[in-house]
Amino acid sequence: MPTEARKGEALAHESATAHVSGSACYIDDIPEIGGTLHAAVGYSEHAHADLTQVDLSAVAASTGVYCTLTAADLMHGNDIGPVLPGDPLLADTVVEYAGQAIFAVAGESRQQARRACRQAKISYAPKPAILSIKQALAQQSYLIPADSLHRIQRGDVADALSTAAHRCQGEMFIGGQEHFYLEGQVAYAIAQENNGMLIYSSTQHPSEIQILAAKILGVPQHAVTVRVRRMGGAFGGKETQAAQTAILAAVLAQKSQRPVKLRLSRKDDFCMTGKRHPFLVSYDVGFNADGRIQGADIRLAADCGMSADLSLAIVDRAMFHADNCYHYPAVSIVGIPCKTHTASNTAFRGFGGPQGMLLAERIMQDIANTLNCDGLAVRQQNLYNDSNRNATPYGQTIEDKTIEDIVTQLAASADYQQRQQDILTFNQRNRVLKKGLALTPVKFGISFTTTFLNQAGALLNVYTDGTVLINHGGTEMGQGLFTKVQQVVATEFGIATAAVRGCATDTDKVPNTSPTAASSGADMNCMAAAMAAITIKHRLATYLAERHQCNLAQVHFADNQIFIGDNAVMTFGELVRAAYLQRISLSATGYYRTPKIDYDKANGCGRPFYYYSYGAAASEVMIDTLTGEHRLLRVDILHDVANSLNPAIDCGQIEGGYTQGLGWLTSEELHWNEAGQLTVTGPATYKIPAVSDVPADFRLALYTVANREETIYRSKAVGEPPLMLALSAWAALENAATAAAGKAVTLPPPATPECVLNAIRGV
Repeated sequence: MPTEARKGEALAHESATAHVSGSACYIDDIPEIGGTLHAAVGYSEHAHADLTQVDLSAVAASTGVYCTLTAADLMHGNDIGPVLPGDPLLADTVVEYAGQAIFAVAGESRQQARRACRQAKISYAPKPAILSIKQALAQQSYLIPADSLHRIQRGDVADALSTAAHRCQGEMFIGGQEHFYLEGQVAYAIAQENNGMLIYSSTQHPSEIQILAAKILGVPQHAVTVRVRRMGGAFGGKETQAAQTAILAAVLAQKSQRPVKLRLSRKDDFCMTGKRHPFLVSYDVGFNADGRIQGADIRLAADCGMSADLSLAIVDRAMFHADNCYHYPAVSIVGIPCKTHTASNTAFRGFGGPQGMLLAERIMQDIANTLNCDGLAVRQQNLYNDSNRNATPYGQTIEDKTIEDIVTQLAASADYQQRQQDILTFNQRNRVLKKGLALTPVKFGISFTTTFLNQAGALLNVYTDGTVLINHGGTEMGQGLFTKVQQVVATEFGIATAAVRGCATDTDKVPNTSPTAASSGADMNCMAAAMAAITIKHRLATYLAERHQCNLAQVHFADNQIFIGDNAVMTFGELVRAAYLQRISLSATGYYRTPKIDYDKANGCGRPFYYYSYGAAASEVMIDTLTGEHRLLRVDILHDVANSLNPAIDCGQIEGGYTQGLGWLTSEELHWNEAGQLTVTGPATYKIPAVSDVPADFRLALYTVANREETIYRSKAVGEPPLMLALSAWAALENAATAAAGKAVTLPPPATPECVLNAIRGV
């Protein structure tokens, strides 16, 4: 077998050809077993109401309907809350958001099931609904008691504010974001013998679905197998919220004893599932004449929707990132998880980090406006950079000067100072078109803030022809995790990457998996796979050393050969076959737990993150002052990947993350009517970035200094941090709007054309 590039090489995604040819198998592509039923869901039209009647007689009598399902049919439980209770699979006596599932139908075809849903007779007794963060704050509608709110405190904030030479205060609403994955929520459930259930699910967290499905079905966990080969995108929207689709399909399959597929339409997906959390943030900041912060009092209130879901951890991460890259000598941060009558908001790429970091950049913009100075100068004044300015608000030490180096290098390579002068000249000469430029940094903590999730397992099998099959707990959603794991295993054995194959994530092979989230997928699963490979390699090397009467340290694996010293003695395949004949196990499990992390929430201090991933971006924009429309002219990015496992995949993640962040900050706008019903339900009314929104001049470079921590090959995570690079585009738009208005203006995200135009006109 030919030798191929392995770790650190820019290999193509393992499914790239299958993706573009259409041969990649997603759940809706799985050949259906004879007798498969198709399900649909009926959901609430009201944001908050008592259910006074749920009459499904006409539904059951509809053509093609095989069975129906309501909360009354659930004999073993109805709550699928992933962390705290409060997420009913189906509403029972009350509905708490418009879009909440009330019943499900299984029919001979998807069209028949959906048509039957419209025949339901449901009566409601409406109740007062809380539909905004301000309403929730006024009524203290929180997920937890007010005296249990998470607080981070350092120093005497009141004194720092009162003695500061300058002070700025403000409030900003940060909008949510729809995940808009290409493959919607979908599951295919097949009843097995002995009360077993096989569930194909488009999920980031197979084990959670296994646990919840077993509970609702009334069977032990070993009776439920959850399998996922790939997802057509997820972005956090399938970390917890894939469970409802999967479990509804499973319960219907158990009830009917026929296979059941449930695939939500785009509209139903929009209405039923949660989004990125909207936040209402407020701040009071004191700073000196140079723009250096002396004290900050910060409040972050999140719209969590009707239930907890993952909101407490998301608010925590927003708090942990309210500093972004900046040192606050005295600081108070409080997080408020608000309960409203909207869909339960959930994980989204960045998991609260973007909202916290946007607040930090809002503060930097305000300081620059107050002092009438350049935004980059203010940011550089406040960067973590020396022994007296290296402690985060929660007490974790910044042990490097990476962010200072990145900002300095990018400012030089992007020619920031000269371009600012050129933009000033352009704006003076042009009345209608105005330009703006901003450079913003990123510091993102890598680890689950829920500590026990920082673990991963793998199962590795070596076959007698020298090929390898690796199964691990991570899921592939297009981000290239399987490719990186293949490269790591190939590197450990010294064989071609093509000799290693990854198979579907499956709860009957690797148990008790953590979700693929928090940018930890490669860090943890690659390490677990490497541990399994090292175990087998040690067995093989021990056998060979005994056979050749040599020291174990002399045996090494490279280029598909096994060497003793400098001499190649056999191929990897030959060694495997010889070991098999000697009854040496060629299968092993691997396990990894992230070290060094510990956080005391009661005292608001500790080390919640193993390390930080850094980056910076400079974005230049131009706005039309007559319409508010904008064009992104150029982007320069320098992003920290350390010893990249695969630069091609990492570059794709950085470019894609920036673009998704651009959508959140400039075009993706969610609207609800006065009844609490979502009014944007598809691409006709919800604008995600298109290829024309990405500038032709997009300059990306990788910062490749090795990780100081012992990650897999000293690499760094790259999934979530790049999204926050788009904060530079938002800041650049605000700078351009300020130039157009002739005075400082603020742009609440998303900075849509209407928002920009209103800011310029002072509306």
